[in-house]
Amino acid sequence: MDPIALTLIELGAVVFALGLLARLAGRIGMSPIPFYLVGGLVFGAGGLIDLGGVREFAHLSGEIGVILLLLMLGLEYTAQELVTGLKTSWQAGVMDLVLNSLPGAAVALLLGWGGVGALVMGGVTYISSSGIAAKVITDLGRLGNRETPTILAILVFEDLAMAIYLPVLTATLAGVSFLGGLQTVGISLVVVTVVLMVALRHGHHVSKAVHSENSEVFLLNVLGLALLVAGLASAMQVSAAVGAFMLGIAISGTTAHLASRLLEPLRDLFAAIFFVAFGLNTDPATIPPVLGWALLLALATAATKLATGWWAAARAGVAVPGRARAGAALIARGEFSIVIAGLAVTAGAVNSELAALATAYVLLMAVLGPLAARFVEPVVKAVRRPRARKAAAEASS
Repeated sequence: MDPIALTLIELGAVVFALGLLARLAGRIGMSPIPFYLVGGLVFGAGGLIDLGGVREFAHLSGEIGVILLLLMLGLEYTAQELVTGLKTSWQAGVMDLVLNSLPGAAVALLLGWGGVGALVMGGVTYISSSGIAAKVITDLGRLGNRETPTILAILVFEDLAMAIYLPVLTATLAGVSFLGGLQTVGISLVVVTVVLMVALRHGHHVSKAVHSENSEVFLLNVLGLALLVAGLASAMQVSAAVGAFMLGIAISGTTAHLASRLLEPLRDLFAAIFFVAFGLNTDPATIPPVLGWALLLALATAATKLATGWWAAARAGVAVPGRARAGAALIARGEFSIVIAGLAVTAGAVNSELAALATAYVLLMAVLGPLAARFVEPVVKAVRRPRARKAAAEASS
C-alpha cells in the first residue's frame, strides 16, 4: 500500500479513537488524559498494534500541542494577576515545591537514575494539572467557594516556577556546562522579567498587533506568532513552552478571551495527539516493573498535595471542609508532568524506565485526583461527625 495512504488511514483511526475515548471519559466524569495515554500504549511499540506510520506526525503534532497548552495557560492570566498571585502565595508555593518534588527526586535516586533523573522526576511529581483542577472545580460548582482563590494562587505559583524550571531542565538535558546552565537560567529570568514588564505596561499593544475582526486572520496571527516565539525561545536555549506561556500572558483583555475561544479546539486536538505520542514511545512491558514505585509515589504525593492545600487554605481562614477540598483539588497530575517526562525522553538523557514510571504515575494521579476532589468532603464530614457529637455530649454533661 502507498505509504501516504497507510499513514492517513492510521492517523484517521487514531484521531477517531481519541474522539471515542474522550466521549467515554466525559460520560463517566473523568479527565480524558489517562485514556489518551492508554491509547498510545495500545498503538505503540510493544502494544497490540504498532502504528509506526504516524510516529513522525505525532512527534511534531505533540510539540505543537505543548506550545498550545502553555499558550492557552498564559492567556488565562494577566501579568497583574501573576504578580499579585506570587505575592500572596509564595509561602504556600515554596511549601508545595519542597513537599512534592522531593518524593519524585528521592525515588529517581533510589532507582539509580542520577541527578538528571532526580531533576526530571522532581518536576513530574511537583506540578499539579491546572487543566484537571479547573475542570473539577467547575464541574463540582466550587468556583465561588472560599478555598478557590487559594487553589488558583498555588497553581499560578507553579506556573511561574515552570517558567524557570523548564529552561533549567532543557539546559541540563542538553548536557551544557554549569556556566552554560547559569547563562540559560539568566536568559530565562531576563525574558520572563521583560515580558512581564511589557505585559504590565504595553500589553494592549501586543493584543492590538494580533487582534483582527476576521476570525481567520486572528487565528493565523495568534498561532503563527506563538510558533515563532516558541521557536525563537528554543533557539535561545529557553524552553519553547515557556516562550508560548509568556506570549499568552502578554495578550490580555478581550483579545485573550477571543484567542482562547479560537484556539481551544486546536489545543484539544494537538494535546490529545501529544499524550498519544508519549504513549507510543512507551513500551507497556516496562510499566509492571515500576508500577509499585508509581503507586508509592501516588500515595505519597497525594498526601503532600493534600497537606499543601490544607495549610494554605487554613492560613486564608477557610474552614476544615474547605481545607480538604483545596488539598484534594491539587492532587491530579497530568499534562505538564508528561511534558517534563517527554522532554527527557526525547533528549535521550534518562533511563527508559523513567517514561514508564511517569506514565503509570500520571495514569494513577489523573484518576485519583478527580475522585479525591469529589469524595474528600463527605469523608471529612463523616470523620468529624462523631467527634462533634462527643464534644457536644461532654459539654452537656
